Order: sequence, then C-alpha cells, then structure tokens
Amino acid sequence: MAVALTHDDLKACDVAGVRRAIRSGSYTGHTAGLVPGRLQANLAILSADLAGPFREFCELNPKPCPLVGVTAPGDPAWSALGDIDIRSDVPAYYIYENGERTGEVTDIAALWREDLVAFALGCSFTFENALIEAGIPMHHIDADRTVPMYRTSIETHSAGPFGGGTVVSMRYVDPGRVDEAVEISAAYPWAHGDPIHVGDPGAIGIRDIERPDWGDPPCGPAGVPVFWACGVTPQNALTVARPDFCITHKPGCMLITDIGERENAFVDQPPAHEQGD
Repeated sequence: MAVALTHDDLKACDVAGVRRAIRSGSYTGHTAGLVPGRLQANLAILSADLAGPFREFCELNPKPCPLVGVTAPGDPAWSALGDIDIRSDVPAYYIYENGERTGEVTDIAALWREDLVAFALGCSFTFENALIEAGIPMHHIDADRTVPMYRTSIETHSAGPFGGGTVVSMRYVDPGRVDEAVEISAAYPWAHGDPIHVGDPGAIGIRDIERPDWGDPPCGPAGVPVFWACGVTPQNALTVARPDFCITHKPGCMLITDIGERENAFVDQPPAHEQGD
C-alpha cells in the first residue's frame, strides 16, 4: 500500500516528484499551490462520438473552457503535455453515468476504453502563483483547502447536447487590490483570464456564498468576492448532456502538466503511430 502524503509533503517537490506521488496513489488531495510555474488543467474524458460537439462547446465558451490539449482516441499517454498517463496522473476522478455521478476513484485504468478522448482545459490554479508573487494572498492555499466553486445564472453557448450554466470559482481580494488581481489574471487567457464578476454574488445567481456547490466554504479575511470562470463548467454541461459514460477530475484535483504557466499553447495529441514519425 502506498504511503499517504500530505499537501505539505509535496510543496517542495518538482513536477516529476508530485506526479510520482499521484500516480502511486500516495497523494489524492487538491493541487492548488503545488509545482508553481506549471500549467494545471481540468479534465474531461468522453467517447469519441461526442468529442466533436464537446470540442465545439469548449471553443464557443473559451472563458470557462479554455482548451489546452486533446488526446487521440484510446491513447492514455499524453506526451504532448508531459510524461503523463491520463489513467493515473490525476489525484482523484469522478465517474458519471447518464449524467449522474456514480463514483470517485484515484485510478481509471480498469475503466479505460479504446474510444475515449481526453480534453485538458486551463485552470485558475495556474495564475494563482502570479497573484501570490504580487503579494495577493490565496487564503484557501494557506488553509490547505479547495477553492469554493458555484453554479451561476450565466448561461453558456450550447453545442450539440452540451449546455447549461457557467461555474465560477471565488477568492476574496482586498478592496485596494482588486484592480491589480484583475490585471494579473487577464494575462492568462488559457487559465480563464480576468474575472467574469466582482462583488454581489446574488447578481450571478449565487444564493449563499458560504455554501459552494464544489470545494470548501470560503476562508480567510473577508474582502471583495471576485469570481473567475471555472473549468468545472464542463462537468455541469455533462450533467445536461447525460452521456452514457464519462470521466472528469474531482474539482480541485487537477492534472499538472509540464507546460510552463506562462505558455499559451493548445496541443493536439497525435495518434500513437505518428508520434515517432
């Protein structure tokens, strides 16, 4: 049995060390604050027959669904993003059947199929390092908690069976530094970019900021609530589309890539037989 590791155990590790801990099952927690400087990504895995409409959905909604990579069907080795095996290199996965979450696992090798396509979408954890470097604290990281995430009344643009509301993540920011936080995050469009709302949560359909739909309740000194589009939006869209079977990351438990956080590149994974050409 793998020795359980904590978030603190991994804070000083490089990307290879963190990935080994996740792959072995030693670490199954959130990835906020781990491997600063590397792009973190949300994950959606679904059958090839739905890959076209889902990709269109992402392209129509680049703010919550910024595509950074797509695998070839059936290929779990995601070399375009790093030394990655998509079946084991996310701390925790959610399993959905007919739009309902039916399980949570830390390895999907037994569920892998030859028709599955994986999508990586940029994550706001990527720009958090830049905010921290500027002296804007990320209270959820300090408290070893998952950032709060909420369903909103902001509708996405539909594509095929995919649609529904936008999901946001929220961080309290000191009133005197909100403009700075907006400017810093705007430099990361592949990681959701600048916020989509600042201030009153009720204006975007959030009834109780203390009760997020995903993640942990907000923590730290109360400031101005700042809301960024969130890569959990595809999970919301999957519950609308109700595919027979799909897999996502557990919110907060991201895929950590080898791509630098300041690189803005979309990567199509070539079919396995072309990778050595």
